[in-house]
Amino acid sequence: MTLRFATFNLFQFCEPSFSYYTKKEKFTKDEWNQKTIWIKKKITEMNCDVIGFQEVFSSKELEELTKELGFNYFATVDEPKISKNNPNIYISTTLAIASKYPIKKISEVKVNGYSLKKYDFKGKFRFSRIPIKALIEFPNNLNITVYVNHFKSNRLNEFEYIFTKKDTLKEKKEKVKEALEKDYSPALKQRLCEASSLFYDFKRTKTPIICLCDLNDKEYSLSIDALTSRTYHEDLDKNFNLLHDAYYLYEKKIYNPHPEQKEVKRTPTSYYQSYGNVIDYIFVSKEFDKRYKNHLGKISSYEVFDNHLKDNKDGSLVKSDHAPVVCEISLNS
Repeated sequence: MTLRFATFNLFQFCEPSFSYYTKKEKFTKDEWNQKTIWIKKKITEMNCDVIGFQEVFSSKELEELTKELGFNYFATVDEPKISKNNPNIYISTTLAIASKYPIKKISEVKVNGYSLKKYDFKGKFRFSRIPIKALIEFPNNLNITVYVNHFKSNRLNEFEYIFTKKDTLKEKKEKVKEALEKDYSPALKQRLCEASSLFYDFKRTKTPIICLCDLNDKEYSLSIDALTSRTYHEDLDKNFNLLHDAYYLYEKKIYNPHPEQKEVKRTPTSYYQSYGNVIDYIFVSKEFDKRYKNHLGKISSYEVFDNHLKDNKDGSLVKSDHAPVVCEISLNS
């Protein structure tokens, strides 16, 4: 059998009796209708079993929407904060998870004290959005822990370094060392604390793991190392990842009209000033890596549903400014 998982940033999912962040930022009834119709169409097209959602203000409305589409199980672990000055304005967003299979246990990921100490974080720490940890029961007594997260926004200051495949972990750590020690980039420090806290929660988890993410950080970023790599945390001699980017576990078909083209270019999931970035990811544990001797299944497809961004790279409020990502796993039995 196959199972399909998605990460989907809804872009200000806030029903129009409320505003988000400021009084003037709200949907008209017509805009809200357009948005919910588009989301339903997109979810139907994605044909998933489990979806992790980001930028959720109106969780009850999202639960009703997903249940109409066959997702009988829905959960959140947090509620959006409301402005002290106006009870009709939300000032923070949350995460949600919808599943066609039973959610046996739901919990929030706790902050890891060692992570805060490691980065010398001052003051009271709170996740930008509290991550979801959901234990889901699939057929044949297969239990998978599914995480949903959305890291602190990348503020794009000069200390938010962009790394490439060629940069080693050692080089990346050295480059950001001064920025972290002198607090030149609070958003980067926040993301690393968030990623590190999740990593230590992964280590304690006894089941296979799927992690559905909006990392707000680019491919090859230090945030990904902090989230997935034992080498990052334990200074191992050999590279060892606790989780793997599902994109690289899928064998892509290469249509190569140019002899010099050696690999498929990864599809952006979001754009900033018309420049595409990959910031939405799905990570999986070794049980879904076919190179692992005792693997339970393999990644049979990895899709980015970006048609709406081809029309408008910045996205639109009645759709989204992110492309949903879908990963399909073919189980061995």
